[in-house]
Amino acid sequence: MPPAKRLSPRHVVERQLAAIAQRDWAGMAALYAADAVVELPFNLPAPLRLEGRQQLEARNAAARQLPLELRPANVVVHETTDPEVVVAEFDYHARVTTTGRTFSVPNVIIMRVRDGKIVASRDYHHHAAIDDALGELAELIRSGPAST
Repeated sequence: MPPAKRLSPRHVVERQLAAIAQRDWAGMAALYAADAVVELPFNLPAPLRLEGRQQLEARNAAARQLPLELRPANVVVHETTDPEVVVAEFDYHARVTTTGRTFSVPNVIIMRVRDGKIVASRDYHHHAAIDDALGELAELIRSGPAST
């Protein structure tokens, strides 16, 4: 039996965005290496660094509770001279399910993929726009386990 084909960095980004749109948090976490590092420099109230899949899964557990649907749009993936690194630019077309409020959030992710798994990522999301749309729920999110 031939070895399983490893996903290219471009395909990993595409799978990640599809998992987020489907709220498949376990599927998204499976795309990360066990020792992956994810940095969120624009996180509110302070930048956040997640070290390892376990911390990522804890943050995803909090995301499951959010009344928020995210649909990636305008996706552009830039391949770089480093075969492990891609840069993805996209918007989230979002909807708060409890209020019906819709909004868009610009995003840029710089991702390093090795052996088909995300080993490092710097995620630049417009967290202030998300906080604004969620209103008072934003404070509950910040005080929950996702902000530790």
